[in-house]
This record gives sequence, C-alpha cells and structure tokens, in this order.
Amino acid sequence: MKKWSWMVLVMSVFLTAGIALASSGHGHKDPKKVGILLVAFGSSEASAQVSFENIDKKVKAAYPSIPVRWAYTSHIIREKLAKQGKQLDSPEVALAKMLDEKFTHVAVQSLHTIGGAEYHDLRKTVGAFKSMDGFQKVILGYPLMATQKDMERTVDAILATLPKKREKNEAVVLMGHGTHHPSNAFYAALMFQLQLKDSNIFVGTVEGYPDVELIKSMMLKKKIKKAYLVPFMSVAGDHAKNDMAGDEEDSWQSIFTQAGIKCVPILKGTAEFAEFVDIWVDHVGGPLGHF
Repeated sequence: MKKWSWMVLVMSVFLTAGIALASSGHGHKDPKKVGILLVAFGSSEASAQVSFENIDKKVKAAYPSIPVRWAYTSHIIREKLAKQGKQLDSPEVALAKMLDEKFTHVAVQSLHTIGGAEYHDLRKTVGAFKSMDGFQKVILGYPLMATQKDMERTVDAILATLPKKREKNEAVVLMGHGTHHPSNAFYAALMFQLQLKDSNIFVGTVEGYPDVELIKSMMLKKKIKKAYLVPFMSVAGDHAKNDMAGDEEDSWQSIFTQAGIKCVPILKGTAEFAEFVDIWVDHVGGPLGHF
C-alpha cells in the first residue's frame, strides 16, 4: 500500500475511533444492525457497470433485509469517477460512514478474483477496524478463488460460459490481471485444472505469470488457428478493451494475429454471468454466518 494510502487509513481509524467513543455511551451497545460492504477494484468504463449492477442485484436478492454499500479500492478510478460527478468511497471511508450510521455487524465482501495485493490491503483495513472499539463484528469474505472448492466452481463456471461449438484447432484464452503477490500462482493452477477437462483452454495474465508470450508458444505448439479471447476479470474494462482486444501492436489480439492465429474477442466480464456471481454471493454468507 502506498504511503498516502496508509495516511488515509490511519486518519480514518482515528476518525472512526472518535465516532465509536462518542456513540458508545460508556459501555452501552447499540441495537444490532447488520450491513454488507461490497468492495471492488472499480472501473470508470461505463460499459463495465453492468457487472457491478449484476452483483448488486444478486446480493440484494439473496439478503433482502440487509443494507448494501459499495467501495472501490482504486483511488485512480475514484478520482476519474469524481470528475464525472460520481462519488465512490474507499473501503476506509465506507466503513467509517457505516460506523457513523450505527451498523454493528458488517460483512465486507471482496469482489476481487484472487487474494492478491488488493485483497490483502483490504484485509489490513478490516483488521484496523476490528482493533477499534467500534463495530461489534466486521468480517472479510473470500474473493472469487480462495479454496480448492472455489477453484472447482470457477472451472465449472468458465466451462459453462465459453463458446460451446469449437473445432479441434480452436482455443480459448482467458486474460487475468496478474499480480506481484504470491497468489498469482492461482492463474497457473486454474489453467492446469481447466486443461484436465479441455486442453485447448489457456490462462494468461497482463502483469504476471503465465504471460502472453508463453500462451502464444503453447498455442503454436498445438497448431491452434483460432482463439476466443475472454477477460478473466469481473469487468470488461480497460484491460479487456485495450490490452486484450486493442489494435496496438502489443495487444494480445495483435500478438496472436501476427503469429497466424485468428482472434475473436468476447468483451464480457465474469460478473456478467450468474455462474461466477453466485460464488461471490455465497462468500457473503461466510461472514454473515458468524453474526
């Protein structure tokens, strides 16, 4: 986490601590009030909002009596949206507001794909609020893939949402984000488990391993002539539109096309499909089950 982010976190902690002490009534506990905070990296792409709307709808349908709030972890995205007149809170500010609204129990649900750097920064934020005399309970839910069961459900979700009719020389390439965090290993593990069921499905990352050159070499070795390019991210945002399907010479589409592989981009994020959203929704139930 960047230095300024830690400063915001510390300031938020002191702010919320003051609120908590002021509202505590010298040991008096507020009536139980449960809330859900959905936390995504965020996107400023208008077309990507369909993914967040889908998640919001599904969570509210599953837990109709529990208020739902949102936060974006990316300050860059929040700044872009602010210029468009749309205000999104950071997780720190969102939790401070929920404390001020007298929520006593909060399920913070990560909408990240893996437990990478963003997820672990969120863990630190939740941990800071746990250490204060504010919420009675605040618990963080797992990202999309955290356990072997999650991995198996994700494999099933991918297989259920890919183009069904493909020839032997046609492949599917999933583009994940990638991270410097050790959990980047989930991407290679996912490809291994996918290829146990369909050897022509590949998983690469923009900023990690496996990279685009490795995926290209694997496809050429198998004499792949056509590839469906699919974002393995909750939203089909900037990475999907530019790094994956863009016209620049370093986009995945350009690199594969130059190698003789015809590309068909599919610009849909995972959160547009019920099969993936159901996993996140079920993860919300983990924290709620402790309330």
